[in-house]
Amino acid sequence: MNRELFGVFGGIDAFERFRSSDDFDEVLAGPAVTVGIRDPDLGAPGWSATYASEEGCCLIWGEAYVPGDERNAARWLLEHYETDGRDAVDTLNGSYLAVLDAGSNGDAVVATDPVRSRECFYTDDPGTRVFGTDAAAVGRTISDPTLHRDGVLEFLHLGVTLGEKTAVEELNRLPLDSLLTPASVDSLERFVYDPRPSREFDPVDELADRLERALGRRSSLPGRTGVLLSAGYDSRIILSQVGDIDRSYTVGSLDAQEVRGARALAAQYGASHTAFPPDERYLRADESKTRYSQGIKESLHIHHAGYADEIGVDTMYHGLLCDTFLRGHFTASETVDVLGKPVPTGRLESDPDPVEVLLEKFGYSREASLELAELTSLDADPESFVRDAIGDEFDRRRGRADTIQNALTCCGIANQPSMPFHTHLADHFVTSFPATDRELIDWHLRAPPEHRTTETFLRACEQLDDDILRHRPPDRPYDATLLNEVEGFVRRKTPFLSSFEPPWPDRKTLFDRHDLDRRLLSDLEHVHDLPARHKLRLTDLRGWLESWSDARAQLQPWLRPSEPIVA
Repeated sequence: MNRELFGVFGGIDAFERFRSSDDFDEVLAGPAVTVGIRDPDLGAPGWSATYASEEGCCLIWGEAYVPGDERNAARWLLEHYETDGRDAVDTLNGSYLAVLDAGSNGDAVVATDPVRSRECFYTDDPGTRVFGTDAAAVGRTISDPTLHRDGVLEFLHLGVTLGEKTAVEELNRLPLDSLLTPASVDSLERFVYDPRPSREFDPVDELADRLERALGRRSSLPGRTGVLLSAGYDSRIILSQVGDIDRSYTVGSLDAQEVRGARALAAQYGASHTAFPPDERYLRADESKTRYSQGIKESLHIHHAGYADEIGVDTMYHGLLCDTFLRGHFTASETVDVLGKPVPTGRLESDPDPVEVLLEKFGYSREASLELAELTSLDADPESFVRDAIGDEFDRRRGRADTIQNALTCCGIANQPSMPFHTHLADHFVTSFPATDRELIDWHLRAPPEHRTTETFLRACEQLDDDILRHRPPDRPYDATLLNEVEGFVRRKTPFLSSFEPPWPDRKTLFDRHDLDRRLLSDLEHVHDLPARHKLRLTDLRGWLESWSDARAQLQPWLRPSEPIVA
């Protein structure tokens, strides 16, 4: 990877058992932790930073902001940790990992941001606790890796490995809102739902104010700036509020509704626009993508990866997870039946079934999973397996939420499948992640779920820019969700009326057009009839395990028919 954090709980000798210091731009060695960082933008305002003193050392990897005029977030955190202890981490803002060694009388910890938007992998297999941001680099310290049966099954059926598991038994991830220490994993309380009544907390006004400050914090990132732009709602507020965005990029055919809508938005705000026609690069699951899936999430979400060399910016913005944090993506909506189709009404379901809701939100396909089980030796009944796995994961998140609806969202955030999108971008550019701003997360935790809606979000955006909806998303011509759904249904069923186009290219068409069965899965002909999404998951998993010949060898029998898994 272009940017990496790697460390050990131990001294420089322990560190250099596994990695050469020459691999990194800077290596910090404290009494209890040694950590290296490689980042070409180390020291840029709002970005990765290091600091060492007689009192200890601190490294922050990613995007970070602190109160006041201090430009070095690592210095700020170490100095405040001396007086405030772990409470200092509560104030750190951004999308980051923080490694801190407060000296012989203090803590040595690795801290996630509140929503784990940056993965940290760790293992105790070498006898020393090793941690880092690249799962393969940490995994290579494991002498005899063993495939994690449940992790593999979750990935292939759901596209995401739940909780803290990976595809390998000996490799783990830091949980949501947590600290890694030399001998434990400690939970923090920065991400706990605490909804407030409207008389104390006006959702629209609060969101508008916080959006303005969050985007203002991110307006001085370095160099030429760009945005990954859709025709939807989330990226347009960035284009509206972050000054001097030079360029915008969309993946899609030049005549696609999504591209035409994005082009109109770019023109409205004075940015150039580039569309990347969807060719084999859109789906190609090679090393440039699978390394960012980390064996835990599908690389399909890295839509832009094949075009990265043609993106001419230094800083890249995106609207990822705005729908999750600010518009209620994981809340369960009440539906009405319209000619046999369930259509959301915009109201919350009063008594949702958590497992059913999360299966739908994660995009689980019962038919495809049954077919996958029949064609391979993955002989666990997929329906009961995924239901039990999601039920267990939901129960683990329940203590952070006051209601079923908030617990649904907490579970979704803890297992967000689309994170490789950000991971890839942040490895190639200085990449802002506005949705993880501490003030916006606080808004998410305080606003009741019935107010975390598209309507609330748009009203807040219109306070900042009353022309934000000059060009509406092509599939959402109305303010009301129900009207949009009804029109979409009528268009699909009425001859001579064109349907709303999906925002992303058709995977099956591209898979066939570019002969990806032969190029990616020539040795597994029996799976060629699976949906493209499941074939890409197989390719991701095998590609990620390439560096571990033993682990890949363990996977091969599972992918052949009629050979049962040994639990």
